Amino acid sequence: MKITENTSFENMKNFEITSLGKPMYDSPLNLSKIKGDGVFNFVKDNDKVLLSTSMELLQKALSEHKEPLMLEKAGPREKLYFDSKNVTAAIVTCGGLCPGMNNVIQGVVMGLYYFYGVSKVLGIRYGYEGVIPENGHDFVTLTPDKVKDIHQFGGTILGSSRGAQDVSKMVDTLEERKINMLFTIGGDGTLKGADAIGAEIENRGLDCVVVGIPKTIDNDINLIDKSFGFETAFDVATPIIRDAHNEAIGAYNGISIVKLMGRDSGFIAAAAALSMPVVNFTLIPEMEFELYGEQGFLSALQKRLTKSNHAVIVVAEGAGQHLFDQETREKDASGNLLHKDIGLLLKEKITQFFNKRTIPTTIKYIDPSYIIRSAPANANDRIFCKRLAHLAVHGAMSGKSRFVVALVNNNFVHIPIAEATRQRKKIDIEGEFWYSVCESTGQQSWI
Repeated sequence: MKITENTSFENMKNFEITSLGKPMYDSPLNLSKIKGDGVFNFVKDNDKVLLSTSMELLQKALSEHKEPLMLEKAGPREKLYFDSKNVTAAIVTCGGLCPGMNNVIQGVVMGLYYFYGVSKVLGIRYGYEGVIPENGHDFVTLTPDKVKDIHQFGGTILGSSRGAQDVSKMVDTLEERKINMLFTIGGDGTLKGADAIGAEIENRGLDCVVVGIPKTIDNDINLIDKSFGFETAFDVATPIIRDAHNEAIGAYNGISIVKLMGRDSGFIAAAAALSMPVVNFTLIPEMEFELYGEQGFLSALQKRLTKSNHAVIVVAEGAGQHLFDQETREKDASGNLLHKDIGLLLKEKITQFFNKRTIPTTIKYIDPSYIIRSAPANANDRIFCKRLAHLAVHGAMSGKSRFVVALVNNNFVHIPIAEATRQRKKIDIEGEFWYSVCESTGQQSWI
């Protein structure tokens, strides 16, 4: 759901968090229930956070005599649903690699063990594929000692995979293994799968919660401020763009094309361009552009070379897909459309354009995607991953299910998985963030 001034509050009633039942066990955490005593307080279910702080939306809610949409605050509860000594938890990582996956695994294991005394934690190998016994991927036991150093490495110690699996068979495995908590670390497809698993668990009346920790390097999860790994991605991309600039200025009419991740949303490309202000053109999926004509990209590039004799182009992988033959598009194992290589297309079209005009150019094409997504998390992402993991543990212990823990308006909250996956978050090309990118690159007049 995109929250705008035209949003109808009548349709915003789907944010209640599923719970297995009434929590009955006292939390072992020595927290406070009194404000002002210098000790962190337990969080209550009626502690809420505004989804949108837009004054227009708040005024609209008041004018319609409705409450603005509030989200349940994440954090440790005074009462727990599960008796920790009887809990078996499992962790699965799915989809493409992303900085911070190991940090989340570590945070969940450490949180379960040290906060609540849960000692039975299983790691599922190679994504949802590993939940199906016929695939032959044995579970591994995760202990604090086994995960104490994994924050230093990129990727995931559990392995990952793409593609849907039989939900009924997966729940059969959870039931046979007597798993009470399933922590799913993944993006849109992973979370939709987690919600389907949660629905099947409910149908069977099992005592098992499913918790999502949203992982998408593209930062395209609906409603939330940011997802882990995104900041590391544009942090790692920044020196690559710097070096691409060095390549461009090292030749007469030098052009460097850097392709970054961003299947449907251009946040990495845009943020990287802002953080390294040597970029002259930023192309993102949210913005269609034409190659030819007075207002086309190639005309703008020619003007740039005439003025400065070099150019740096940062392009998101999903940009310019309208320039390809749509009938030949294929899908990956997760059902996502496989994007054609926009970087190679740009290199080809730029070469043809300037050769036709007998204008010499030197073009370098750089695609660091796999290096970036495999990098270890930076300091900010490590902190963010740890907090997400701990809050996921607190929510699970209180019996909450089918939710993601996320940052919204700088507060950690619970969001139903169904709402977090309803649509992808995209850059608002009429918004201040994108305007800042255009100011930095100088491409406003071209757009």
